[in-house]
Amino acid sequence: MNNTIVLTRPIAQSQALAKQLEALRYRVAIFPLLEIAALPERSELQIKLQTSLANLDRYAMAAFVSPNAIHAVFQQKTRWPAHVAIAVLGEGSRLALAQYGINDTNTRIYSPTDPLKSDSETLLHNIDLPALKGHEVVIFRAETGRELLADALTEHEIKVDKVIAYRRFAATLSEQSAQQLMALLTESSRWVISSSEALRTLEDLVMQSAGEVGVVKMHQVNLWVSHQRIAQFAEKSGFKHVHLIGLGDENILLALQSHL
Repeated sequence: MNNTIVLTRPIAQSQALAKQLEALRYRVAIFPLLEIAALPERSELQIKLQTSLANLDRYAMAAFVSPNAIHAVFQQKTRWPAHVAIAVLGEGSRLALAQYGINDTNTRIYSPTDPLKSDSETLLHNIDLPALKGHEVVIFRAETGRELLADALTEHEIKVDKVIAYRRFAATLSEQSAQQLMALLTESSRWVISSSEALRTLEDLVMQSAGEVGVVKMHQVNLWVSHQRIAQFAEKSGFKHVHLIGLGDENILLALQSHL
């Protein structure tokens, strides 16, 4: 039995975990389903991002939808105003903040406390919404994504400024990656999926490269997902072996101890 662990986050986010797993003698394949890119130079999006960063003092809180958003912002902004609280969705984002010296000792950080419920709904329960009423909040995000957080803040009479900090797009297939995809689906692989968007991309790529026969193979792989919402989407799509492991590299390691 092969037991390859397939990491599907963008390469930059997968490499550290891949090295850690390989050091533990696991076989690892990196197959990014989403790609991350910086905003085009001198584009309207980049100008808006830079303007927001130059005026951070006006916000009561900044929300980051992912570690990618954090890196996109802090690679341009070296000083964080002490009075601006931060909201993030998971432990991976807290670790990303720590890389730039931001932690609970110097900044108020809101985040979900349940690793299996790292989503906007749970985050909202942890934010002091009454204290933000009448103030302005900025959400740093990609071009696409859920609107739940922004809509909920608006409903609480909180002004929301949605700022695109990076670009995210579905991976495409080359001849080589199409062959790798089918080989991984044929093996007894464990696919680690961290978003419904990534799972939709996987379905699209398999259909493009192998049609319905490939889809049948895909539905038999072991799918490790980070959130209940992804698990529900996967089961509805036809996946037979879906395991909810929680968000973050540490939960992947725990899952390995339990399943292998």
